[in-house]
Amino acid sequence: MPAIRDMALTVEEREKGKFFWVLIEALDDEAGEAMLYRRFKSAAAPQASYSSALALGAAALRRLADAQPASGPDAGG
Repeated sequence: MPAIRDMALTVEEREKGKFFWVLIEALDDEAGEAMLYRRFKSAAAPQASYSSALALGAAALRRLADAQPASGPDAGG
């Protein structure tokens, strides 16, 4: 599985009172000054509040990060 780089979490209100967390991943484009992102994964079901969607999205991002092999200066290897 490739290492996760430049991931972000956002919340969308697709309909009034229906909030979805969305994980986005930066595209590898060093030519421009703006960062471009693509949808990586999003919630299947809406939440009733922004904060609930944000918390569930953060948990999804944490699970994704925990599934990745350790690398980098803090990996201890």
